[in-house]
This record gives sequence, structure tokens and C-alpha cells, in this order.
Amino acid sequence: MEQGSARVVADFGRELAAASLRAGGALWRLAESGRGLDANLLRLPPGRTIDEHTDLQLDVLLIVLEGGGQLRTETGAQELRPLCALWLPKGSRRSLAAGVDGMGYLSVHVRRPGLTIANPSRDEGGEAACLLGQVCPECGRLATERAARFCWSCGTALEG
Repeated sequence: MEQGSARVVADFGRELAAASLRAGGALWRLAESGRGLDANLLRLPPGRTIDEHTDLQLDVLLIVLEGGGQLRTETGAQELRPLCALWLPKGSRRSLAAGVDGMGYLSVHVRRPGLTIANPSRDEGGEAACLLGQVCPECGRLATERAARFCWSCGTALEG
């Protein structure tokens, strides 16, 4: 199939049904070459949370597909239910909490550039920090918050 051809790339009903309700993290991710978007189907198990964090680079669109929970922001909490869409503008502080049935949701944003290794600027002060524990073992993205326990992009637990 030639690049740029529209096609069905996932059946979220099947993906969610095939995974255990207790399974957490990424169930599916958009992996087409040449894409300009990142999209992930994620499940947050019952009672689990994604700690408060801020994405300073990207707007994110979340669409709840099953279960429910709560979005917490600096302005308060909002109940989440199937088929509601959340716009999380870059720079906003937020956390997610799954309800008693967990929460399956789709996360979509502009594709992040890959991580690169570069020498630090001579103007930077302080000591070098080991960020290995903040790199997602599943998708390789660096967590934006030091206290993050889960990758915001794919939902995988961080090791550090």
C-alpha cells in the first residue's frame, strides 16, 4: 500500500476486549512510517492514577472509550465517562484517576521528535543528572516530570 493511503489501522473494540481489565499501559500504538501524529490506546486499571504533570511541548487530545474516572486540573476535577473528549493544552497541569471499572482511552498528539544525545551547553550550571529512570522502557520517551511514575505517552510504568 502506498504511503498516504487512508485505511483502517485499528479496531479499538477488539483491542480493548482482548486485553484484561486489569491490564495497564499501552494496548496499541500508531506505528505507520511517515506519520505526523502519535496515537496510543491506553488502559488505566481500576483505582490507578497518572500523577500530576505538565507537558510543556504538546497539546493532547484524550478520548475516553470505556470505563471512566476523573481528570484533575488546577481548576478542579471533572468526571470522565465513555465517549467524552478532553483537550489538554500544552502547559496545563493535570492528573488522571481511573474509576472502579478502570479507563480505556485514546491519546493523540503531534508526533514528538525522537530523543537526541548532545553535549550540554557550557553555560549550563550544576551537576549532570542520570535520567535513565525517567526514560520509558516501552517507547523511549523522557518523562517531563521527575516524580512521574508512568509514561504520559504510552502509560508504561517507569523504572526510576
